[in-house]
Amino acid sequence: MAGFKTHIGVSTTLGIGYGAVGFWYGMPLGESILSATLCSIGGMLPDLDSDSGVPIRETFGFLSALVPMMLIERLRPYNIDAETLLVIGILGYVVMRFGVARLFRKYTVHRGMWHSLPAAAIAGLVVYLLTCIPDETIRLYRSIAVVAGFLSHLVLDELWSIEIKRGRLHLKKSFGTALKLWSKSFWANVATYAKLGALVAIVVTHPKWLEVVHQEFHGRDRTHTTETAPRETLRQAERIEEFLNKSLR
Repeated sequence: MAGFKTHIGVSTTLGIGYGAVGFWYGMPLGESILSATLCSIGGMLPDLDSDSGVPIRETFGFLSALVPMMLIERLRPYNIDAETLLVIGILGYVVMRFGVARLFRKYTVHRGMWHSLPAAAIAGLVVYLLTCIPDETIRLYRSIAVVAGFLSHLVLDELWSIEIKRGRLHLKKSFGTALKLWSKSFWANVATYAKLGALVAIVVTHPKWLEVVHQEFHGRDRTHTTETAPRETLRQAERIEEFLNKSLR
């Protein structure tokens, strides 16, 4: 099995190349650097199912900072005040650092379904949904960066399960446990594909429910200014006129 340093080294190198290619083809420099970073972090994601040690500690350290930042970016267009965004960011860090990390330790096993192709797709879809940019090209660019880093980890694990003994290829017991579509656990398969299906459904319907949320936040102000306010003003004018008429009598 490839070590943590090997995984992070390969995914970082891949991320640098990925970012450079994106920049060459017109991606903004900042976006290219961010996607290169996402690819590097993606190379650590499969080891979130580790029981303990450097991989899970370092990976959740990165994610606990990155996910709240992307969540704040997602919420910024809805005119939420800075204090509320700060509280959301802090809560996001706490949830990721202690809640999600604990869930991964409790409900995952090493080389389980989190070491799989569906898990790579899940990681990419999560980044797609957290990205609040109208440009679909940039959103896909970020998502693919994470998936590429994730896949680099799986490929390395498979390569490390192949060894040569006495001039012959020998496959370790771990061969086939990384680049897989399902595991031996029925419920792990169901849970993984249920998450994948839910994320796909959200992505497909994403423009529709996002528009509803946008109208919920912004439509009230427009309704108040274009309909409610004139009506209230008219009623007040009628009351003043009625009061004056009674006074003059």
